[in-house]
Amino acid sequence: MEELLEILQDIKPGVDFENETALIDNGVLDSLDIIKLVGQISDEFDVEVEVTDLVPANFNSAKAMYAMIQRLEDED
Repeated sequence: MEELLEILQDIKPGVDFENETALIDNGVLDSLDIIKLVGQISDEFDVEVEVTDLVPANFNSAKAMYAMIQRLEDED
């Protein structure tokens, strides 16, 4: 989780990613941020984020993103 929080802070400094639960819904992260994020998640965690994974529910919070990463790791 710590690695993910570091990635998020690099993309959007100053956001409270540990507590924010509506990153997409509130416009904190935009589509360009998601593209950067997917690339960094893929590199850091060695997972393949598929198009079907690109839904707001998977990116609205750091916890949701980490749950998606764990699921993708388990699928490998």
